[in-house]
Formats: sequence, C-alpha cells, structure tokens
Amino acid sequence: MRSHVAAALFAAGLLLAGCGKGGAAKEDAGEQEAPTPVTVEAAVRGAIDHVVTADAVLYPINQANVTPKISAPVRRILVNRGDHVRTGQLLAELESRDLAAAAEESKHQYEQAQSAYQNLTGATVGEDRSKAEADVRSAQQTLDAAKKLYDNRVELQRQGALAQKLVDDAKVALSQAQSQFDVAQHHLQALNQVSQREAIAGGQAQVAAAKAHYDSAAVQVSYGQIRSPISGVISDRSIYPGEIAASGTPLVSIVDISQLVARTNVPVKEASAISVGRPARIAGPDGDIAGKVTVVSPAVDPNTTTVEVWVQIPNPGEKLKPGGTVRVSIIAETIQNTIVVPTSALLNSDEGGQKVMVITSDSVAHERRIVAGVRQGMRVQILTGLQEGDQVVTSGGLGLEDKAKVAIQKPKSEDEDEDADDDDKGK
Repeated sequence: MRSHVAAALFAAGLLLAGCGKGGAAKEDAGEQEAPTPVTVEAAVRGAIDHVVTADAVLYPINQANVTPKISAPVRRILVNRGDHVRTGQLLAELESRDLAAAAEESKHQYEQAQSAYQNLTGATVGEDRSKAEADVRSAQQTLDAAKKLYDNRVELQRQGALAQKLVDDAKVALSQAQSQFDVAQHHLQALNQVSQREAIAGGQAQVAAAKAHYDSAAVQVSYGQIRSPISGVISDRSIYPGEIAASGTPLVSIVDISQLVARTNVPVKEASAISVGRPARIAGPDGDIAGKVTVVSPAVDPNTTTVEVWVQIPNPGEKLKPGGTVRVSIIAETIQNTIVVPTSALLNSDEGGQKVMVITSDSVAHERRIVAGVRQGMRVQILTGLQEGDQVVTSGGLGLEDKAKVAIQKPKSEDEDEDADDDDKGK
C-alpha cells in the first residue's frame, strides 16, 4: 500500500517539475526574440531640385500662312506638302503681265520727268540767270560812264569852260543809267531768290511723284512672286495652277519644327517658383531632350487657375511633331544645403502625417515625426525631424515598432538582385 502511494507522489512531482521547466523555457524564448532585419542609409546634407512635372502640347517654334496681296490666276506652284523651304525661296508665281506693262509705263514717265528737270536746271533757268547777270554788267558800265561824264562836266562848268545846259543833260543821263542798273539788279535778285527756286522745286516735285508712281508699280509686279517668309516645312498647299489666288487667302502654310515649344499649364503655387531661363527636360523618342523655359505667363487663367508656361526644345531629325502630347519636367529651383533621404524611408504615421525610423548606435529603432518637402526621383527633402548623419531605415521599416531591436543588413547590390530574380525564374 505504501509503495503505491509513494509511486503516485513521485509521478506527480515529476509532472509538476516538467511543467515548471516548460514555462521557464517559453519565458526565455520571449525575452530573446530575434531582432528585425533592416537596411539603413544616412541622412545627408546636400542639394535637391524642385522639379515641376506636367503634360504639355507641342507647337512649332515658328509658322506662317503665306497669302498673296493681289488676286490673280496662279501660273505655277513650285512646292508640295512636306517640302523643306528656306527664307526668300520662290513658292509660286501669279499672272502679272498687266502689272509689268503698267510698271514699264511708269518707268518711262519717270525718265521723262528726270529729263525735264535736267533741262530746267541746266538750260532755262541757267539762260535766264546768265542774261540777267549780263544786263546787270551792262547797266553797271553805262552807269559808270554816265557818272564819269557828269563829274567831268561839273568840273568844267565850275571852271567856266562849259555851259550849264550840258551839265544838266549829263545829270539826266546819269539818273537814267542809275535807274536801268537798279532794274537789272532787281531782276537778277528775283531770279535768284524766287523764280529759280520755285522752278527747281516744281521740277523736283514732278520727278519725285514720277519715281513714287514707278516704285509703286514695281512693287505691284513683285506681288506676283510668292516667296517664303521663313525657313521650314510646307504643311499645307490649298491651290493649284490655273486657279484664282484670292487676296488674303492662304496659298501655302509653313511650319518651322527645327525647334518646338511645349506649352503646359502649371498650378499657380508651383508656377511662382518658375522663371524664364530655367532648365527643363522632355521625354522624347530617343530619350530625354534638354530645353529651357522661354515664357511664363504673367496672367492666371481664371477658368483653370493655372499659369501657362512655354518650354523650348531642339528637335533633331524632326522626330517630334506639333500637336503631340509630352511630359515636361521643369527644374523650378535648386535647393542647397538641406537634409535629403531616400523616399523609401518615408512611412505614414498612425496619428497622421509622416515618420521615419531612426536606428541608434545600440541597434534600436526610434520613431521620428518628420515634415517632407521637395521630392526629386528617389530622394526627398526633410524640412524638420532629422539631422545630418541620422541612420534612417530604408527597408524593413513597415510594421517596425518604436524601440524595437534591429539587425542592420548590407543592402543588396544590383548584381545580387539580378541573381535572385534569375533563381526565382528558375524555380
């Protein structure tokens, strides 16, 4: 009996001992929970670009609708759609033989006016002036002779050698000579001051009027030749030989697509940081194409509350076409001396906003509330919450609790990632 009781007590003791050891083992396992593996990267102080991205529509750098200034039949068209033309190149010819005949008539009238003016200045006016000058010289000689005769007779009469009547006759002759001289001199002055000037001015006016008429006729003839005002590509041709080209109606349309302008609408808040001359990039068929901002509209569109911005880009090979839609990225500003971390470090906080997990030297994670700023690709600016050198979790931070123990791992290289992908594919 005693042996059965002792055996039962021994079995119960073993069971209690076993239960005690199992509970202790579980407690030890909880205290020594494995650290969470994470990868980290240091917060650095540097520069980051404020990039504004938006969809844009492409336009040619220059374009022209070539219209004739006269209405006339088309004699010939020298270009077709798709042809490249240069500035001043002949595009079409209109019927203008009637205008050429009118210009020839005006030319002869101009030549006649020039000839008449030369005759006026070289002959008529010159002869009148020469005759008047000769009359003045003759009258001067007559006056000098009459005065000399009068002086001699006065002297002889004073000596009693000559009668008074002869002195009086000489005095009358002197007065007549003086009068003739005055008349001749006044006539010469009139020719020089009035007649000659007015005659020459009238001749000059006739020549100028004839020349203006001839120039106008010559310009009318030039309107029969339609030339390109710009260099570019013929995008449209709406008329054929024999048809009437109407004044003011486009004959051909030309676009210059050697460079293009991407026009986009940017929200007012982002547009305030953009200025003319800022660099930009546009996604092209052969990669990104560098350009620059050429226009920032000073007005806001009241319907969309956006600002129109133009970005000019080269178009090598004319691969981009007007009317196409592209994605444009404008570097509005470059922010210097700021804290930058990878965007993968950002986490959403339970209380709202954003946070990062910072690992201290004892391999413990600490939650930090931050305010993010500008993003550029895989990097983001941190306005508050971090300091330079802080080790932030870039992988493994999702679900990581504050003050949790971590194990920092070395980030995988690109070669290792490719090998892992190949292994997954093989499986």
